[in-house]
Amino acid sequence: MIFFPAIDICEGSCVRLEKGDFNKKTIFNKNPLDQAKFFEDLGCDWLHVVDLDGAREGVSKNYPFIDEIVSNTNLKIQFGGGVRSFDKIHKLVDCGIERIVLGTKALKNIDFLEEASGLFKNKIAVGIDARNGNVSIEGWTKDSNILAKDFALLAESKGACAIIFTDIDKDGIMSGPNISSTQEIAKKVSIPVVASGGVSTIEDVIEIKKYEKDGISGMICGRAIYDKKINITDALKVVRS
Repeated sequence: MIFFPAIDICEGSCVRLEKGDFNKKTIFNKNPLDQAKFFEDLGCDWLHVVDLDGAREGVSKNYPFIDEIVSNTNLKIQFGGGVRSFDKIHKLVDCGIERIVLGTKALKNIDFLEEASGLFKNKIAVGIDARNGNVSIEGWTKDSNILAKDFALLAESKGACAIIFTDIDKDGIMSGPNISSTQEIAKKVSIPVVASGGVSTIEDVIEIKKYEKDGISGMICGRAIYDKKINITDALKVVRS
């Protein structure tokens, strides 16, 4: 199992949002590279990076910060946020991104997901951000009428290498993860599922680890590590045990 510390970049700074609300933004570090190196020094192998500006607007000026992280650390990067063209995917792959997460584009154009998955083998994951069980898109600003579990199956059938599942109502509020919904999706698909949203204590880490056999292959943690509610060294020991 993989423990992914999260860096959400907005206007060049590391931030966390509450339930995806850009009006409820907390800045934790104004230097994404320094934050990434901090995680690497603690023993992390992977990093989950979200370009919030890209997710919301489809365009972004944050790529230089992402390139800095790739060039100056040995971390494997799982990246998402505004990836809506083959040019962007090419750019990210050339930059050295290990896994690219499609969200809005995959939902709106399933053929794009299928073609991207074929061109970039084992590189294209799908981020399913859900509110009340339905998929949310465009940086969590719009909701669809598509059930998260149904979209997970469709994404797998089109070649996605993993699912990153986020319960928006749990994200950034330190209330614990939605393990039951994550487990439900993990049992439906055969590709790895990464839990995201609400991981707030070491007990949450221990609990999620129990479902590794059901297909939950990792967890993303943001606010809890910035608020020092979870010790990264302890979390790594749990997921690697």
